[in-house]
Amino acid sequence: MSALIRATDLSVSHAGADLPVLRHVDFHISPAEIVTVVGPNGSGKSTLVRALLGHVPAETGRVERLPGLRIGYVPQRVHIERAMPMTVRRFLSLPVRVGEAEARAVLERTGVPGLEDRQITALSGGQLQRVLLARALLNAPQLLVLDEPTQGLDQPGIVAFYKLIEEVRSQTGVAVLMVSHDLLVVMRASDRVVCLNGHICCEGTPQAVSAAPAYRALFGAGAQGTLALYQHHHDHDHD
Repeated sequence: MSALIRATDLSVSHAGADLPVLRHVDFHISPAEIVTVVGPNGSGKSTLVRALLGHVPAETGRVERLPGLRIGYVPQRVHIERAMPMTVRRFLSLPVRVGEAEARAVLERTGVPGLEDRQITALSGGQLQRVLLARALLNAPQLLVLDEPTQGLDQPGIVAFYKLIEEVRSQTGVAVLMVSHDLLVVMRASDRVVCLNGHICCEGTPQAVSAAPAYRALFGAGAQGTLALYQHHHDHDHD
């Protein structure tokens, strides 16, 4: 199959819930493609990711993954015990030890060179996100999964982080699957945006989705143009 992951007629239920969290979802992501999944809280975004990765079972339908697919994952949040000293270098070596040259190279690639000896608890939010990204890139993934990766960052931090993701995709050819409930963090570089609310409401380019009636119905009448608004900020960043 040409897709890295393909879901067909996927439905997923949680124990005790009356209705499925996901209903009859068809989804795919191809090599080097950037796909952003947007939807309100409770729309099933995280469940979709967990089903695609094989962490929750499908009630109906099926999920196919490319054999031997290498996946890098950047979680929504990481809890680090403040009382336990841990350097960035040590963090990158969990659970598999990483050589010094490799650690240095991956931190350079994600725009935080020289942080090897810094305590993880001393990092800013933006630095920590880049270290998490560095760790996800260590196994040269074919697919990078980002779950709400810019939560807690300010607008300049968000723009800088997504610019970095674009650069990483362009340099390595990695596919990127991103999950977000914040419409303003849909990247200009997204090849496709998938709007989810238990089922797929609409999908297409950022421009097509922002103009879709289903998207406006889900996010409110004022939602049209929010994707373009983020593009405007992003383009301005390049000027």
